[in-house]
Amino acid sequence: MRIAVCDDERKFLEQFRDITDRAYKSLDIVIDEFTDGNELLRCFKTRKYDIVFLDIEMPAIDGLSLAGKLREMSEDVYIVFLTGHIEYAVKGYEVRALRYLTKPAEESAVREVLEYVMKKQNGGKALWIKDHEGEHKINLNDIIFIEAQNQKIVIYTVNGEIETRGRISEYEDKLKSDGFFRIHRGYLVSLSKVSGISGRDIRMSDGSVLPVGRTKEQSFRSALMSYANKEAF
Repeated sequence: MRIAVCDDERKFLEQFRDITDRAYKSLDIVIDEFTDGNELLRCFKTRKYDIVFLDIEMPAIDGLSLAGKLREMSEDVYIVFLTGHIEYAVKGYEVRALRYLTKPAEESAVREVLEYVMKKQNGGKALWIKDHEGEHKINLNDIIFIEAQNQKIVIYTVNGEIETRGRISEYEDKLKSDGFFRIHRGYLVSLSKVSGISGRDIRMSDGSVLPVGRTKEQSFRSALMSYANKEAF
């Protein structure tokens, strides 16, 4: 999950980070902090955020105006306002604000917002991938398989292919508890997207046929059976 927090008070930004560090240190949450709304607008063009927390009263551009511009750029981002004046709530409906938090924000209120969004996004199960065009959020349910090509990683999804840099072992570590299995030194597959097995070849939902390494064959079949039994319930 990627979060942007925009507030011209540095003290609040530090407080917000303390809250998320205490509550969600073990989760893959990235927080970008901004003291200027215009800087957030510039970053928003290339970075995709799940939630944006906005102070309403800021000098360069107020939070309500900023929210309107962000909403024009994204229909999906969750917007949460930070304010001490609840009378702004009516205006927030125009940009479909998720919630208002009074300042200073209470830890329980911040946790409630984050947990709500995580549940809406399938438990926060997504990958953030960086390529030459910027950063992309990929839902795990959309990934078919991942291929290592020298120093390049190709992620095959239901919406097309995305190329990035890295090592396949890094993706294996991130995804092995989410129904992904390393069938070969060059392939990491989503077990939910396996549509058939023939010998040591498997067919994926997009029609791709991939080889299973000789030493991986038995453990792959066991993992696939365990996954199928789990999904049956």
